[in-house]
Amino acid sequence: MTSDWASAFPEFDAWRPMHLLRRIGPVLQGICLDRSTSGDGYTPTAHVHALTREFPVISLTLGHRLERSSGQPETVLFSRHEDEFQDAVSALNEQCRLSLSEPPSLDEIVREYHSVCSTRQEKGLPPAVLEIEDSILIAAAAGRGALVEAGIALAEDLAARWPKARLPLDWVSADAWLEGLAAKAGNPEALEAIVSGQVRKHKLDKL
Repeated sequence: MTSDWASAFPEFDAWRPMHLLRRIGPVLQGICLDRSTSGDGYTPTAHVHALTREFPVISLTLGHRLERSSGQPETVLFSRHEDEFQDAVSALNEQCRLSLSEPPSLDEIVREYHSVCSTRQEKGLPPAVLEIEDSILIAAAAGRGALVEAGIALAEDLAARWPKARLPLDWVSADAWLEGLAAKAGNPEALEAIVSGQVRKHKLDKL
């Protein structure tokens, strides 16, 4: 299954069984063949992961699971893989806002972070604290000053509207959070060190 999906998306590498990755500067884009709870199939899930944060696993940030027309996740049964995976490849490619064929630009990735953060706020979902942080630090690590400024402006706007009861338990204040975020974004050497450390930790050198 992994090799079938890798052949369908040659821009990606088979990082581990059931998981494809490619590196775009300080961020990873991936396709995870997420095993179903029943264990008889998998749901293809496109995602990204920021290398600018020390993290023990590859996260499924901005995850988009293959969906049916009803909006429910679509599972490809292992017994039907050969017959159905090509249709699943086409459908996931069409559904994803970030291109899975040609690598998306860093600008497109960061803007997608911003869009998701704003949408979550509009829908009254839990504050996208980690997502807005990632968007700013990815832009900073890539030396995209205008994107950093756009991210900081969005963070200021969102933080002013986030209900305190739904924020992380270690949250001190919006001002303290924004100051810390700006300090991290202003230290590209430290971000580069984190990215290099994450590449080594997760054995991503060959991507």
